[in-house]
Amino acid sequence: MSTTYTQLVEIVTALHDAPPDRISPDVTFAQLDVDSLTMVEISMRIERDLGVSIADNELEEDLTLALTTQLIDSKLAQ
Repeated sequence: MSTTYTQLVEIVTALHDAPPDRISPDVTFAQLDVDSLTMVEISMRIERDLGVSIADNELEEDLTLALTTQLIDSKLAQ
């Protein structure tokens, strides 16, 4: 996977105690049991670490990690 995906996984695993064997590009935040507060923390960490601002309504629990990576990459390309 891409560098962005790797960084996203690092952010998610740092903020949420998800078992490494459950992490994959096609898993959603809901499947990882990420709550709304953690979603906000993930969004803030993405902005801090990757320099990409993601609105609260863009980062949803039904997004997969792969789709979240695409969202970040599209914002980085702007």
